[in-house]
Amino acid sequence: MPSLIDLMLEGRRVQQHSPSPRAVVDPSVWLFAASELTQGRWSLLGLWGESLTVHMAIMDSRTAEIVVISLDCPDRSYPSVGKHHPPALRLERTIHDLYGLAAEGSPDPRPWLDHNRWGTRFPLGDRTDALSQPSPYRFLPAKGDGLHQVAVGPVHAGTIEPGHFRFTASGETVVRLEEQLGYTHKGIEGLMIGASLERAAKLAGRASGDSTVAYALAFSRAAEAALQLVVPNRAVWLRALLAELERLANHLGDIGAICNDASFALMHAHCSVLRESVLRASDTAFGHRLMRDIIVPGGVTHDLNDDGAKIIQATLANIRLRFPALVELYDNTASLQDRTVDTGVLKPALAKQYAAGGFIGRASGRSFDARLTLAYPPYESLRFEVPVLNEGDVNARVWIRVREVEQSLSLIDQILDRLPEGSMGTHAAHRREPREGMAIVEGFRGDVLAWLRLRDGRVERCHIRDPSWFQWPLLEAAIAGNIVADFPLCNKSFNCSYSGHDL
Repeated sequence: MPSLIDLMLEGRRVQQHSPSPRAVVDPSVWLFAASELTQGRWSLLGLWGESLTVHMAIMDSRTAEIVVISLDCPDRSYPSVGKHHPPALRLERTIHDLYGLAAEGSPDPRPWLDHNRWGTRFPLGDRTDALSQPSPYRFLPAKGDGLHQVAVGPVHAGTIEPGHFRFTASGETVVRLEEQLGYTHKGIEGLMIGASLERAAKLAGRASGDSTVAYALAFSRAAEAALQLVVPNRAVWLRALLAELERLANHLGDIGAICNDASFALMHAHCSVLRESVLRASDTAFGHRLMRDIIVPGGVTHDLNDDGAKIIQATLANIRLRFPALVELYDNTASLQDRTVDTGVLKPALAKQYAAGGFIGRASGRSFDARLTLAYPPYESLRFEVPVLNEGDVNARVWIRVREVEQSLSLIDQILDRLPEGSMGTHAAHRREPREGMAIVEGFRGDVLAWLRLRDGRVERCHIRDPSWFQWPLLEAAIAGNIVADFPLCNKSFNCSYSGHDL
């Protein structure tokens, strides 16, 4: 069987791409790669476009080897990957919405991000005027006796982001769920074009507010790979500290929110207090509750002093004191277990097919964690475990979060104990010639990908991919066969990002 390196040899290598190789291939190699994704040996990491080019990032599931292949599209079309590998479908629809590049043979050519409200079509490609009258979105049909539809959103009852969910149900049982997203599209990829590194880093950190550290880290590591920058050791360890604090706060919040959607508000209240304590400690230590704009290409902008370290350590001690009792409460509340066990089951085969990351993948048997599988610094020097379960239900997704809270507490202890002295960095050298870089880091939801091309100190093209791209479709599968009333519980257990997905 051919390896990914064999695939690269079929194309023209792009020398300025780091750290993984990129090659421009012909349509036959592109189609071969698409068909191989269906075999399960390779995983799709990303699919994105430019004005006359499409790019696909692929990982060998056994070796964690990563390559990027590119295909020129002089006639503004390319062979569909989604025809062979369904996880690519929404990415292809997005490429068409933004760049006007058509996926030939796609089984689903409907618009995705473009709701015909922009006033123009293909804003990053060959712009044309939009239709004067928006046409309604065509939801997929479902046939059967006694079926009815339930429309939810895009405006919801809580303070959450907008998204539309169309249920087809038989009585209370969901037969099909179809999502319509794109309501939080911000045009980040367009805003990135021509931006300075400083501005682009800020844009990346605002793609999804609850993952601002993960996005900033992915963008900065991609820029550093392109520019071949060496980040000072202290900055590397501070970045890991920021990432684990972000993971800890979000997991604590999610555990409580899931219980709240199962009508167990007590857990929500206590977990919210613990989450708030992490946010306040982060604010004291780094000057911002979400730690925004601290990670930048070349290093970090804010150091940690002794008072900040003491606040974090006191916060960890309080969580260690209170969290075990909450875990026991969750585990021993029969009415709560009745709602979460065997609800919203995601089968391991689907998690593998979609290369689902984070707690969604790990609750369904997929052990991928970029911190360990790709072993970027300083995680190769730290001791931690990646919890994995196979049940794939709401309960499993809660337990993965619980175990990851425990691992993050340990990781933060190790980082504080071993934090080296030295410079924080931050200087990013400019290069006139074009340079490309890609990075994948582990956010609290899963792997965040950033790819960019720099020219003369500015961003010529940047693509950032949220883990939710491969998780949202799985929510549709997980809710099938459950009752409509369990959707909020299943949805919260997935906690996919609207903003990170909609770009």
